[in-house]
Amino acid sequence: MNNAENQTRDQIRALFDSQSLAVLATSKDNQPYASLVLFAATPDLKEIVFLTPNTTRKYDHLIHNPKVAVLINDTTNQKEDIDRAASVTATGIAVIPEHEKKKQYLDLYLHRHPHLKPFSDLKTTALVCMTVDRYVLVTQFQKVVEIQGGF
Repeated sequence: MNNAENQTRDQIRALFDSQSLAVLATSKDNQPYASLVLFAATPDLKEIVFLTPNTTRKYDHLIHNPKVAVLINDTTNQKEDIDRAASVTATGIAVIPEHEKKKQYLDLYLHRHPHLKPFSDLKTTALVCMTVDRYVLVTQFQKVVEIQGGF
C-alpha cells in the first residue's frame, strides 16, 4: 500500500471514528431504498457491521439482494460544508454472520454502541456484516479518491 492509500485509509478511519450514523442503500426488485443505521467498522476497514430488526424492509432487501452501499459523512448543514465536509461511500456484500464470527462482530459493535445491548439481545434483531470491496472518499466537494480491495 502506498502513502496516498495510507493517507486515504487514515481519513476514512478518522471519519468513521467521528460519526455514528450511516445511510445504508439497498435494493429489491429494481427499487432502491435508503435507511439510517448505527455502524461499527473493523480496525482494518474490511467490514462494517450494524443491527437491524429482521422485520424491516432493509433486512428483506438484504436477504434478496446482498449488494449494498453505505454512506458516512460529517456534514453540518452549513455552507462551509462545500469545502470542509468529507463523505465516504463503501460498497460490498452484506451477510448475516455465522455463529463463530457473530460474537466477534457483536462485541465490536457493542463496544462502540453499548446502549444498544438490550436491542441486540432481542430475538428479532439481526447482526449484519458488510464486506467492503471499495471505498470512495470525497473531500472538498469534488476531490475523489477510490480504494478497491486490499484494505
